[in-house]
Amino acid sequence: MSKETLHKLVSTAAPLRIENIDTDQIIPARFLKATTREGFGDNLFRDWRYNADNTPKAGFVLNDPTYTGARILVAGKNFGMGSSREHAAWALHDYGFKVVISSFFADIFRNNALNNFVLPAQVSDAFLAEVFNAVEADPKTEIIVDLENQEIVLENGRKESFAINPYKKQCLMNGYDDIDYLLSLKEEIKAFQEAQVF
Repeated sequence: MSKETLHKLVSTAAPLRIENIDTDQIIPARFLKATTREGFGDNLFRDWRYNADNTPKAGFVLNDPTYTGARILVAGKNFGMGSSREHAAWALHDYGFKVVISSFFADIFRNNALNNFVLPAQVSDAFLAEVFNAVEADPKTEIIVDLENQEIVLENGRKESFAINPYKKQCLMNGYDDIDYLLSLKEEIKAFQEAQVF
């Protein structure tokens, strides 16, 4: 069973105020040759982070030391559109992000993220704007992502709920992948089987 769980995360956030970010921008296709998940974080947003000579691009949020250590990515509306590649979720997770906050996620990306222990927390456009404003006004602002109560709370007390599939919520909170979840129900499955009359 995975040791990784998520209950309540308190972290600073990196603001990426760009809409319609697709999976090829999250992790360019030329980096998809690897067969393991490690190292993808190095190339997260590669073409936005680095010049052709591999020097960091000035002005990109992940190159700003102000946001070093942020475990929350705040992104514009329609995050994860495009191809169905799971590598986008791998790259976000490997970089260190545990939560992405946006006002809309592509369905396939949402599922891939949840399967890789990255929580896509969808909020209203208005609340997303509040989150951006808070983080950009003070990069040291900490955001609370409370998975158990399905709430995002800002330092000023403003909060909003987000929806999540109950099964995936349980998996995140317990560190389960799909097989782990089935194994956790072993006794219930056994009892059900024994109660059947053939």
